Amino acid sequence: MKITILSDIHDNVWNLNALFDFIKHTDALIFCGDICAPFMLSILAKNYSNPIHMVFGNNDGDRFNLLGKAIQHPHVKLYGEVMSAELDGKLFYVNHYPEIALEVARSGEFDVICYGHDHDHAILQHEDYLAINPGTVMGFAPRKLAACPATFVIYDTVSNRVESFEIITGPNGKSIAPFGN
Repeated sequence: MKITILSDIHDNVWNLNALFDFIKHTDALIFCGDICAPFMLSILAKNYSNPIHMVFGNNDGDRFNLLGKAIQHPHVKLYGEVMSAELDGKLFYVNHYPEIALEVARSGEFDVICYGHDHDHAILQHEDYLAINPGTVMGFAPRKLAACPATFVIYDTVSNRVESFEIITGPNGKSIAPFGN
C-alpha cells in the first residue's frame, strides 16, 4: 500500500492543487494537521478519492465546520487530535506536534509515527519505528519567517520505504520533483 503523507497546507490552494495528479496512484492519504479553512478540506476531498485520514493542527480554528465538511465526504475520516489506526498491517500514530509524536514513538507501540507543525521535513528510521514529518505543503517556515521547500512524502507499507517530494514553482507553473532521497 502506498500512502501519501501531507501536513501544514495553511490554505495554499495552489500547492495543494499541484500535487493531485502526482498522488492519485496512492492508496490512502494521511494529513497531519493545519489544513486551516474548511473549504480546503472540500478541495482535498473532491480531488483525492481514496481514503483520507486527518488530524487537527493548531491553526485549524473552525473545527465545527471542518467536521461538517468531513462528514459530507464518506472517504474522509477526521480523528480529532490523534489518529491511532492500522493500515495494511502497520500501526500508525498521527498527531500534529513533534514533541508529542516523538515521545509516543519512543514507546515502541507503533510502527509509523507521523507529525507536522514545525514545517521541517524529517524522516527518522529507528529499529523499532519510523517517524515521518512530511514538511509543509505551504512552503513557508513561520519560525524563520522565510520560504522553505514545499514538501510531502509517499510511504510504501510493503517496502517500508519513504520517498520525499518537493512542489516547485517555475516559469511554466508548478511541478513535483524528488526531495533529498
